[in-house]
Amino acid sequence: MTTPPSAGPDPVTPVIRVLLADDQTLVRAAFAMLIESAPDMEVVGQAGNGREAFDLAHSERADVVVMDIRMPGTDGIEATRLIASAEDLAGVKVLVLTTYDTDENVVEALRSGASGFLVKDTRPAELLAAIRTVAGGEALLSPGPTARLIARVLRTPGSAPAPAALDPLSAREREVLTLVARGLNNTEIADALALSPLTAKTHVSRIMGKLGIRDRAQLVIAAYESGLVVPGD
Repeated sequence: MTTPPSAGPDPVTPVIRVLLADDQTLVRAAFAMLIESAPDMEVVGQAGNGREAFDLAHSERADVVVMDIRMPGTDGIEATRLIASAEDLAGVKVLVLTTYDTDENVVEALRSGASGFLVKDTRPAELLAAIRTVAGGEALLSPGPTARLIARVLRTPGSAPAPAALDPLSAREREVLTLVARGLNNTEIADALALSPLTAKTHVSRIMGKLGIRDRAQLVIAAYESGLVVPGD
């Protein structure tokens, strides 16, 4: 009997390299088991504080760091800032975890360069989906909770940051930034403004360049803090 020719190897799905940073060993172990159960992910390291997370992000070349905010020593906010400011870690995305979605530290983590946030009691499937989202270069922000958080922070006496300078942006770029802040992805922005998805993506990239921002989550913060978008719009 003649053996049919081989169709060749199946295409290899890129594996997302995940680093876990949490000071609770049992929490890390539970997340590690969940992430390892996904065929497109692997855990490449575990850290008990922010400094370890920063060092492991370098040595293990992680794609996504799942970062707890509250850790002893170097906390998750400072670790996020260190990762975001390191030129050789430009491709590393940070997904911060918090106990409550009203945690005002989330806003500071987003300012520091995090790509999004989740509460720790989120459902397993949502955590995996969130990791895929930020690994793909999108921001993971719920417009409602994010707007409420930012509004409360800006109402706190002495805590309002300097408004982001939007002067370099064209009228069209301001429109695009407004839609980014409302939670639309590039395809949805293209549909709303009658653009091609590639043109929408180009606009977003140019806005980031003009504002010196590397992440869509920081664009959302800039839009609210500058007054371009107001909670409740």
